[in-house]
Amino acid sequence: MINPKIENLIIKFLTNQASASELDELELWIQDSNNNLLFNTYVKINYAIEFNMRKFDINKAKDKLNEEIGNDKKVIKLKKIRQKIRYAAAITIGILATSYFFKGNLFDTSVDNGQKVTKTIEAGTDKATLTLDDGSIILLEKGDAYQTHNVSSNGEQIVYNDTEINTNNIKYNYLTIPRGGQFFIKLSDGTKVWLNSESQLKYPVCFKKGGARQVELVYGEAYFDVSPSTNHNGAKFKVLNQTQEIEVLGTEFNIKSYKDETNIYTTLVEGKVEINTSKGKQLLVPNQQSNLNITNNDISISVVNIKEVVSWVHGDFVFQNKPLKDIIKVLSRWYDIEIEIENKSLEDIKFNGELSKSQNLEEILLLIKNTNYINQYELNNKKVILK
Repeated sequence: MINPKIENLIIKFLTNQASASELDELELWIQDSNNNLLFNTYVKINYAIEFNMRKFDINKAKDKLNEEIGNDKKVIKLKKIRQKIRYAAAITIGILATSYFFKGNLFDTSVDNGQKVTKTIEAGTDKATLTLDDGSIILLEKGDAYQTHNVSSNGEQIVYNDTEINTNNIKYNYLTIPRGGQFFIKLSDGTKVWLNSESQLKYPVCFKKGGARQVELVYGEAYFDVSPSTNHNGAKFKVLNQTQEIEVLGTEFNIKSYKDETNIYTTLVEGKVEINTSKGKQLLVPNQQSNLNITNNDISISVVNIKEVVSWVHGDFVFQNKPLKDIIKVLSRWYDIEIEIENKSLEDIKFNGELSKSQNLEEILLLIKNTNYINQYELNNKKVILK
């Protein structure tokens, strides 16, 4: 039996009315495994949630949110649900979807033997397609192993060994990451590369001894942790990418270069890189980002928040003053779904938020919807329409 005080905290949490101190208190209570079970059982009892929600002034809560939005210059905050509460409360989303409190359909439902079946859009996972130099294609998925004399994969990453080869016959592989996927690769020189959804990397099976180490980010987004040139007799590391070439000595940096975008963003985390384009060279220092417009090759340099740029590598989405139209691009790639904004005036509304990539799509859409700018949304097969 949950005591009235804790019950009150749970309802406040579910209706976004809990203060920071109340969230801390609820989080501490849920840490106990018995309480965790009580929490989930309580949430499953739908009538109890609906009954207690009537005790709260919903309009007052919405007015308070609108006031906060106005004070923050129209930048809306997407609150990151605390880790322990989020995992304990994962089941609540399905129940809230049927509650009278929310107007929109949060899930795609179909009828199976006379009963409604809920279909959720799950988060992306580790998967890739490996194309060998002879054209052979290997599917790499979590749980499936792939092994040859110089490469191994467990379905979550692929690792190449540094082996002696005929330097006159360099063989190249392609690693292609689909929408809804991500993958890690360790090249033969020890360089580590994290590849985001909808990306492709071309690289030699083994680098030519004595020559520059060169790979190509054909498209997409990649984070490089380059093995220092001092470990390879001074051999430099180069990344080719559309209309630019990046030369590094030993560093960590991120490149974002998607096929459906006209700008390439190169962000330096540490070390030193030189960007070469048809209009000259640009040197980046840590925390700087270059923005190359591929339509005219104009390039600009700015200081950026590194955490926001590379958050995807660490399993998060971090948005700072990010327009909704840019956010849905990120979500579309990771969840492999089309997202359309029906009311075009909403496209430039800006959000701040830090969310987990492991959350299902409905949890994130629910947070966006609760800003009151989005009245509802529809989920039809592989398409979401924000209204």
